[in-house]
Amino acid sequence: MTRRNWIPVTAVALAAVLVTGGIAVAAVQPWSDRAPEAGGVSTPTSTTAAGRPRTPEQLRTDFLDRYVEDGRVVRKDQGNDTVSEGQAYGLLIAYAAGDRERFGEIWSWTAEHLLTDDHLLAWRWTTDGGVADAQSASDADLDAARALVLAGKTWGDDRLTAAGTRLADAVLDHETASTDAGLVLLPGPWADSDPYRYNASYASPAAYRVLGDATGDARWAALERGSTAVTSAVLEETDLPSDWSQVHSDGAVDAMPTSASDPRVLYGYDAMRMPLRYAEACTPSDRALAAGLVPTLRRSTELAAQLDLGGTAVTGDRSALAYVARAAAERAAGSTSAAAADLERADRTAATTPTYYGDAWAALGATMLTSDVLGGCATAGGGTS
Repeated sequence: MTRRNWIPVTAVALAAVLVTGGIAVAAVQPWSDRAPEAGGVSTPTSTTAAGRPRTPEQLRTDFLDRYVEDGRVVRKDQGNDTVSEGQAYGLLIAYAAGDRERFGEIWSWTAEHLLTDDHLLAWRWTTDGGVADAQSASDADLDAARALVLAGKTWGDDRLTAAGTRLADAVLDHETASTDAGLVLLPGPWADSDPYRYNASYASPAAYRVLGDATGDARWAALERGSTAVTSAVLEETDLPSDWSQVHSDGAVDAMPTSASDPRVLYGYDAMRMPLRYAEACTPSDRALAAGLVPTLRRSTELAAQLDLGGTAVTGDRSALAYVARAAAERAAGSTSAAAADLERADRTAATTPTYYGDAWAALGATMLTSDVLGGCATAGGGTS
């Protein structure tokens, strides 16, 4: 996650050149926040016999067993630190697994170590210094609030419900901005000036619905409309969504480079979550945004971990998320057999090159696309075999 690598407005011209030209740049390693480190996870995680793909239940259990230690989700391939995103993933996976004990442990650790006075979650924690970055990241806050509200309702725990609605209120109060395109989700309070930094993969129509139902706050419906409008604008200009964009107060949207030190405009480790967020949406028009990525992503059976916005690989690295993302696009388009094949590819990739991030999304993707346990509607649209 590159939440705080703000791109100056002058980078827009460069972004436009790269986007419209569909330029593929030389293969490079992924940015350090995702790249495995020496001494990290190096052994397969698959627990199935004879190479059979893991079920969603097995994927969830394997993730919890491998990465959760006393309630802390440990990024074992990235220096053993912890980020709020990981804690939120742990909550969603534990809830979907029906593992109330581990859910409680994960939330207890999160509340003790990451919860701020603003009722948001500090982004990063390390073993040698505690909170290393107190700024929040809205994708983590949104996912955690969703998990807490779902768990509170299912398990009849008013304390979890209260914690989830408090976090949800804080997201609306501190991590949104009004533009002519509508209410949009900011990546964090640190991005509250025009032009607003935007990450299409943070927006989650299903989470907005869950939290709107739980709180009765009409701003969630407004946020869903605004996010859809901005994400649609991103995709009007390119074949694939960019990791980052910026939204001006007048509603204009520009694709942006990955970070201040990386001029490339990519469909990568952030943007690949976008088709998952929209494939599980409960509105056909939202699912159509995910389905629109299919023609570009079908150009090659094998997928790299980063592509340019025309679909050309810019690295030789592989990530399970790339296949989960295409599975989501296929599922949204109604191609259930193609989606199933890509979920199997994701599982094989996660088993042979396991990482915290890839394993998390192998579990979450399989869950989101095959059930409604997280409040989504990916399975409601029918499909072809």
